[in-house]
Amino acid sequence: MPLNKLNKEQFSAATAPFGHNLIIASAGTGKTSTIVGRIAYLLQNGIKPEEILLLTFTNKAANEMKERISRVFESAKNIEAGTFHSVSYRWLKKLNKKIVLKQPKDMRILFKSVYDKRDFSKLGYEEKPYSANYLFDIYSLFLNSNSDSFEEWLLNRAPLQEEFVLIYEDIFDEYEDIKKEHNLVDFNSLLLRMIEELENGIENPFKEVLVDEYQDTNPLQNRLIEALKQNSLFCVGDYDQSIYAFNGADINIISTFDKRYPDAKIFTLKKNYRSYGEILDVANKVIKNNPRIYPKSLEVTRGYSGEYPKLLMYHDTFEEYRDIANRILNSTTDRDEIAILFRNNSSADAIEAMLREKGIECKRKGGVGFFESREIKVTLDILVFLLNPKDIMAFIHIFEYAKGIGSAIASEIFDALNTLGNGNAIKGFLNPDTSKKIYQKKKTSYQLGLFDDFIQLGSVAKFKDLGFDDEFLANPILRHPKLSVEGAEFLYEFYKFLKKTQRFKNPNSVFNELINSTLLNKIILHLAKERSKDKNGRLIEELYEENKEKIRNKINILGNLLRKYTDLEKFINAMVLGANEMSAGKGVNLLTVHASKGLEFEEVYIVDMMEGRFPNIKLSKPAGGIEEERRLFYVAVTRAKDKLYFACAKMDRIKNIEYQPSRFLIEAGYKIN
Repeated sequence: MPLNKLNKEQFSAATAPFGHNLIIASAGTGKTSTIVGRIAYLLQNGIKPEEILLLTFTNKAANEMKERISRVFESAKNIEAGTFHSVSYRWLKKLNKKIVLKQPKDMRILFKSVYDKRDFSKLGYEEKPYSANYLFDIYSLFLNSNSDSFEEWLLNRAPLQEEFVLIYEDIFDEYEDIKKEHNLVDFNSLLLRMIEELENGIENPFKEVLVDEYQDTNPLQNRLIEALKQNSLFCVGDYDQSIYAFNGADINIISTFDKRYPDAKIFTLKKNYRSYGEILDVANKVIKNNPRIYPKSLEVTRGYSGEYPKLLMYHDTFEEYRDIANRILNSTTDRDEIAILFRNNSSADAIEAMLREKGIECKRKGGVGFFESREIKVTLDILVFLLNPKDIMAFIHIFEYAKGIGSAIASEIFDALNTLGNGNAIKGFLNPDTSKKIYQKKKTSYQLGLFDDFIQLGSVAKFKDLGFDDEFLANPILRHPKLSVEGAEFLYEFYKFLKKTQRFKNPNSVFNELINSTLLNKIILHLAKERSKDKNGRLIEELYEENKEKIRNKINILGNLLRKYTDLEKFINAMVLGANEMSAGKGVNLLTVHASKGLEFEEVYIVDMMEGRFPNIKLSKPAGGIEEERRLFYVAVTRAKDKLYFACAKMDRIKNIEYQPSRFLIEAGYKIN
């Protein structure tokens, strides 16, 4: 029976009398077992499964709990369980409400259609209005905040937007009218509609409501809980693991539980079954610097390993990541049981590259992997093409960044270069055999969509004033009938790069030429512009400069890796070919701290423990400042079961930034030289 396996604290919570019960479940203390035990207790005491509502952070968590309790009580499959949104949707459907649930991307399109009817440019205000997409996100945050006045809420956040308030509110009203007319609901509307039904007095079949991850609820979700007017609530959470303020979660909901419910009983689960004592000592030392909402501290059940979490100090971040990769290479821990945790995604790029270089399998949760990013792919494609001029796919990928040259034209130009170079496309660029015929008439078929583009070759006259050298102007590849001026300029930059690098034998010299080339600069500018436009397609200059630097920093990671290689082919094998042998579902776990929540690993590395990186006050300021960062640190530390390492570097050589050690290391008692 689930109750038999509970310790004294868990049992006391699971068998609490009906009422308003809050269970503070610290990391690794068995909160899921306690919730399952509570449901078993309810079923044993005559509560029917249909009278139990379980609200969870994910549907996966709900299904896992139902499955566990169903092994003992088959009827438990009839418990209503799921996220706030999924439960509300099913309930509204049972009430025969005519609703059509739409995904956020669909609702954005509808919202933009309403927004675009307004012409802000004629108002003459100095302040720029929010774009349609950003205003959509702002509206969602406002709804989740459960505030009464949009004007008051917005002016607290962005007082300079005051002149647009009436227009924004008019957009919201029209948007809501259209939704109502067509019975459309999004995720926020689901909760609002459910709250409305509850406040209008629909029959509530539930005798107890259980809420998991209570610390992560936002004000709108809390309003739904309160609208249930429940005589018996069983809320499980941990204020020290409240790390979703950026997403609307409000830590005040859990911290004011005993004030909002005068009959509240608070239970605390303190016995940690996950980590060795030394790891818990670090977690306790740091988190105690946050205000104590309810008194608690983690208690050791596994004992002490005799090994305190190690602090690894390095001169620079590159040395840091390489050493971590070496340690993992020599570790006896199963790779799936190793995690590298970082505060923000940019730290993962060089780490992923280091692991790849050593043939260590890894999987990255969230964000785009280092080797999947477009800037790294195209840089490697250029190097691959240098090594193997027969690689048509590398060529086509490079020319994705040439304006006016699509994949079809790129393929035709490659075929022409291959012909001109007698099987070597680079020779076709640099030393073409002009006796060869290219762009010849091809098979046509109306039914198959094949048409002859080469009835008449193009003229090179339009390229004569662009500053191309005579040798390049004489190349027959410029006779493609659809080649634009921009496409020809990109070809010329590629030609110049190939010409310069032919004399280099050292791969580092090749890379230095590439990083300083107009060719790569064109590609960087193209990518940076793509990533720096607002929702209306306007370029944000500050973001543009920032993205150019980010892209260059990322490419420089490859350059640093290349330093120890004297053979380009060996480098390419390590970077590209090795990737094809790696399974995305296996290996070392690369995770942001947010993505690691709820998980556990035998061996954990927390990287970049420097001021400005972790804690990152810039990122956390809107979401709760240093206290939120400290909770993130607590979550990161308590993922570790057996071994924990902190890594700290004095500088980042790529960004040319010097760092001080993280204040959390000092709070944890480490002596920093």
